[in-house]
Amino acid sequence: MMGKFKELLDRKSLSLVVSLPENDLSLARAAMEEGADALKVHYNVGHRASGNHFGPLDNYAEVFQVIRSEFGGPLGVVPSGSIDGARREDVERLSGMGFDFYSIYAHHLPSFMLNDLGLDPTFAINDEYEPSLVTSAAHYGFAALEASIVPGNEYGTPLSFADVLKYRRLVLQAQIPVLVPSQRKLVPEDVRVLHDTGVKAIMLGAVVTGKTEDQLRRAVHGFRNAVDSLNRPDHIS
Repeated sequence: MMGKFKELLDRKSLSLVVSLPENDLSLARAAMEEGADALKVHYNVGHRASGNHFGPLDNYAEVFQVIRSEFGGPLGVVPSGSIDGARREDVERLSGMGFDFYSIYAHHLPSFMLNDLGLDPTFAINDEYEPSLVTSAAHYGFAALEASIVPGNEYGTPLSFADVLKYRRLVLQAQIPVLVPSQRKLVPEDVRVLHDTGVKAIMLGAVVTGKTEDQLRRAVHGFRNAVDSLNRPDHIS
């Protein structure tokens, strides 16, 4: 059965995912109101780009429930920042909490998570992976690949053509939808080239959204307009 996230990626030529810098209802509402197609939250993980640490699942069960009740689009979760932290008893609760997809680094993903958990599975690779490995992902039923390939010491720097070529290679090799997270300081002007590269979703995270509601609103709004304008004929003024 096709899950809600996979359906979104199939239906839209380019989707806008917002990875919340904190598990905060006002940030989630701001992202929804500004037009996010999907939301992603975290637990049990230290987040390098935002400097935030997310505690255990039970700390957030209530806020996740409220976000789910208010948001009709796909809701995803990063369930761990390590392979030891991906605990079966937590992960098996996620679909019952209303999550639609999970996202986790391949080297943090234990074998039990390859079972059908009622979620669209997505996985991330970092800059140390051999890109040709991703060709096998479709065999295991993955819905998407998150191309988290920018080295940590380069977070927040501008997108270059060298990055675009790497994303293009992954698009051609993965045979599943490729998501690009905002490890670079993406700007709305980057949307067209990422779309032309064959990327199926842009995931805005802390590097672009900042940590306040106002910053996040401005960022999501700018990218929403850029994505929507892809579908409009260019007006020559």
